[in-house]
Amino acid sequence: MSSTSKEHGRHPGREQSIADGKAARLRAPRASQRNFQPSASRDPVGLLLKQAASRIPELVPVRHGRMLLSPFTFYRGAALPMAADLATTPASGLRVQLCGDAHLSNFGGFGSPERRLVFDVNDFDETLPGPFEWDVKRLVASLVVAGRRNGFTSRRARLVALAAAETYRVAMLEFAGMAAMDVWYARLDVEDAIARFKAQLKKGVLRQSESALAEAHARDSTQAVAKLTRVVGGQREIISNPPLIVPVEELARELDVDTSYTTLRSLASQYGRTLPADRRHLLDRFTLTRVARKVVGVGSVGTQAWILLMEAKDGTGWLLLQAKEAQRSVLADYAGESEYDDQGERVVSGQRLMQAASDIFLGWQAVTAPDGSRTDYYIRQLRDWKYSAPIEQMDPPTMTRYGRLCGWTLARAHARSGDRIAIAAYLGHSDKFDQAVAEFGATYAQQTERDRAALAEAVASGRAQAQPDV
Repeated sequence: MSSTSKEHGRHPGREQSIADGKAARLRAPRASQRNFQPSASRDPVGLLLKQAASRIPELVPVRHGRMLLSPFTFYRGAALPMAADLATTPASGLRVQLCGDAHLSNFGGFGSPERRLVFDVNDFDETLPGPFEWDVKRLVASLVVAGRRNGFTSRRARLVALAAAETYRVAMLEFAGMAAMDVWYARLDVEDAIARFKAQLKKGVLRQSESALAEAHARDSTQAVAKLTRVVGGQREIISNPPLIVPVEELARELDVDTSYTTLRSLASQYGRTLPADRRHLLDRFTLTRVARKVVGVGSVGTQAWILLMEAKDGTGWLLLQAKEAQRSVLADYAGESEYDDQGERVVSGQRLMQAASDIFLGWQAVTAPDGSRTDYYIRQLRDWKYSAPIEQMDPPTMTRYGRLCGWTLARAHARSGDRIAIAAYLGHSDKFDQAVAEFGATYAQQTERDRAALAEAVASGRAQAQPDV
């Protein structure tokens, strides 16, 4: 151990953090993190239907239809029922900025401001401070659900989950020994990682990695404009693909088109105040020309989401932004209300805190409708080297590697926002925590399959409506 490390070890703040971590073991023994016992009054379908009340009515059946495709798609849309379940499990009391929906599809690659491809958490709709283990359990259980969906044996799926949990713990121990500034600057640079381990990677894995890297670099704003828009009569417009993408002009039965454009132009210009001055200067070089409603993801289906087509004022190019409604976090009833009145600001602040690098156009803005109702939005680029791994194609070794990436990334995000030393002291050097949350994941995967069946029964009985996925 270096002299610097010894000095850190004697620091009163560090000693207190270690004591806090050890005390957390008394509140919630590591082995107890396996515990989950559904209550007799548990009603996941009821929670989903309650949540649907805040969604666009005609899109709610689309959401349910997507959730019914598989246990994994159900899991992706069931962050609220799981939040309610997590609130009944042992709590360490060690709080971090939670992603709130840390399943493995909410990790991926995207372009940093320095134009490097980085791997990070990439969905923050539910972000809120809360017990660190909630995110870990959400991630670990998602691996078991996805593994079972891909045909893994129960034992193999559990081993995949165990690897992710172990990686989270080991990474947190490493972060606990690092200087605060080093933790803040830590990130997973995909290109550097491929170059570093190139000699160790099997040829097939290397080819897949390099192909994914090339694909991610191609998924930029230029490619998005080419794919999602066309020129008609000398004017560029967004291609209609209902119900997934619907230009605002085609929503005239539901919305006043002129009012919608006025509102969204105001949104596009006013949100710039939440950007740093240099980014605001860049945004001012563009003007809004076309708007379309977009259906996104699984859990977000039914919330307001808009594609904003922006043209450079000097005619040199185009920019596609996404304005996405930010509703109250599903964690709020169980972890406490956000300190932010604007839910868009909640999302953006959580994202900036957890991510090693964030979209240069990430900001927020609230919109007040003529009837006085308010909608909070966060805004970002629609596509900037964004890459999501094909989860449904993963075999056990591939999902194990991917789960380890997610585990390391989640630990780094938590280390930025929480007491990394206390969390490391709680986790310790044994595999007690790893084994416990892997067991929780196996139990919760079975619960997820039962919950999906309950939604199917609700659709069959008419309690809920579902539309085949489109």
